[in-house]
Amino acid sequence: MTTPTVVIDDDKLDAFLGQVLTETGAAANAALVVIGDKLGLYRAMSGAGPVTPSELAHATGTAERYVLEWLNAQAAGGYLEYDPETERYSLPPEQALVLAEEDSPVFSIGAYQTAVGAMKAEAAVRNAFLTGAGVGWHQHDQDVFDGCERFFRPGYATHLVGEWIPALDGVEAKLRDGATVADVGCGHGASTIIMAQAYPASRFHGFDLHDGSIAAAASRAADSGVDDRVRFAVAGAKDFPGTGYDLVATFDCLHDMGDPVGVARHVREALAPEGSWLIVEPFASDRTEDNLNPIGRAYYAFSTLICTPNSLSQEVGLALGAQAGEARTRDVVLAGGFTRLRRATETPFNIVYEARL
Repeated sequence: MTTPTVVIDDDKLDAFLGQVLTETGAAANAALVVIGDKLGLYRAMSGAGPVTPSELAHATGTAERYVLEWLNAQAAGGYLEYDPETERYSLPPEQALVLAEEDSPVFSIGAYQTAVGAMKAEAAVRNAFLTGAGVGWHQHDQDVFDGCERFFRPGYATHLVGEWIPALDGVEAKLRDGATVADVGCGHGASTIIMAQAYPASRFHGFDLHDGSIAAAASRAADSGVDDRVRFAVAGAKDFPGTGYDLVATFDCLHDMGDPVGVARHVREALAPEGSWLIVEPFASDRTEDNLNPIGRAYYAFSTLICTPNSLSQEVGLALGAQAGEARTRDVVLAGGFTRLRRATETPFNIVYEARL
């Protein structure tokens, strides 16, 4: 048998090697970003103007030699600016919005924190490749739980009340008058608390299987002053308690569930006759080739490390994945007994659906 001759395109090879070098630095820098966040380095630099390593170390109670190396890594990646004449480093205001300002709509530290946390499960996920078994949400590092909340919260704070709920049919009026809402797969409760703050006449129930997240959600509700109208409980998406809900919401979690069709059936049974199911999912097209872009790349990566293994760890294990797309989401919802699903609105990162009975 003749082995075909492979012709190497040197330009393509050089370009790919350059990409590998760039991304190796980016991968290592993810840990440095999390360090910078947890030690308050970015926050100390935000609005402070140019600083020396000694000044930043003094301001944050850190060791100057480590700070110097961190600053140079950040400057090399374009996260900070360096002035060779003064040997000072500064955090531009644009970067500060992304790295230091927690309430900014583009704050993105959570993505790095989630990625670093997910990498700690590499051995477990690698073994799952060989066995086909799952890796449950609860098996991940705390940075995954905290990072996901910080990753999604800016988008919810920016879009949920101002755009997503108004895009639903008649739901905003119900919430203003006083409705009962179930937030299923609520995690640390960011979405639940945002809704409770916006609609004081309504009552909210947050459910999640992860007991640590429910404890965190209850604490944050108390800190936000909405715990008189919000209750959190450990419960699964197929057996959360209560009926007659005017709105059931699932934020960025339906694709993580082992039996999303079973979830759809239970949501249908829990809704009031004129109730709505708000489904927020990662933005995805139905065709794989249309998802081969920077957003799809990030979602496919997180899906491989977190979402798909979590679904496979549960009964049925449908494993929709974070790039399921509208067609597969529609199949799940209609198989669960709903008669209508429409794309209510979207952002570059999310598709917002409304399902009705």
